[in-house]
Amino acid sequence: MPEARTDQGSRQYETVARAIAFIRAKALDQPSLADIAAAVGLSQFHLQRVFSQWAGLSPKRFLQYVTKEHAVKALRESGDVLGAAMQTGLSGPGRLHDLMVSCEAMTPGEIKAQGEGLGIGYGFAATPFGQALIGWTGRGVCFLAFRDGDQEAGVLELAGQWPKAGLQRDDAGAESLAGRIFPATPRPGGLHLVLRGTNFQVKVWEALLRTEPSQVLSYRRLAALAGFPKAPRAVGSALAANVLGYLIPCHRVIRESGEIGNYRWGAERKLAMLAWEAGRVGQDSAGDAARSG
Repeated sequence: MPEARTDQGSRQYETVARAIAFIRAKALDQPSLADIAAAVGLSQFHLQRVFSQWAGLSPKRFLQYVTKEHAVKALRESGDVLGAAMQTGLSGPGRLHDLMVSCEAMTPGEIKAQGEGLGIGYGFAATPFGQALIGWTGRGVCFLAFRDGDQEAGVLELAGQWPKAGLQRDDAGAESLAGRIFPATPRPGGLHLVLRGTNFQVKVWEALLRTEPSQVLSYRRLAALAGFPKAPRAVGSALAANVLGYLIPCHRVIRESGEIGNYRWGAERKLAMLAWEAGRVGQDSAGDAARSG
């Protein structure tokens, strides 16, 4: 059952998030598996199993993903790929993410109407990164925020986005969407997003959709990819305005120094998303190699 797998992943994320916080705090000391296990109150065997099931990575492998050295190397490699795509006139690689996501921007008139006459379904669902509030219209998903149990604040935020819309709670619908947003295997044409933002913000978000899972890029590189090479600071503001967590993958943007940078839903969750994507990409690569061997 997809829902059961997602719920298990959500419970595992709580352990992973605690481990991430400890690893980040002790990164310079290179904590051992025993150190990490003790910090989260698990045996080494149990911690190894949780990480492997959740991310497809061992805690030791994950430790490599939180170093600045790895981040700088990943930025350089992603920059080469994205730079080549831009030079050849391609929109960007986006191999896996574009398969499952399409999007459209709301018109200025629709935004000005503040949702008048619009019905929005919403509900809470377990995801690999904790509990999320998902909102959707008849045209697609319009909201995804990670709430960490604070349900009332999430609903108020959604209502503030669309003050004149009719909101109807539907947790079963949200659980169904969560299964499609975080599938075991990406499916073509799986999701449609409804974007609510300025022309500039929408172009930045669309540029992010052309990046691949586990790929990272700097604010400067994203600005160039979006067609605004002189506006990296404004790009940061567009990321802060994103209300479609994970789906618009602003977690893939880090500082050129290799620092993880800010994230609307917490730095630990941002690192978790990058590691989770890296684990899945690694599994896909291993599967491709096995099938071609």
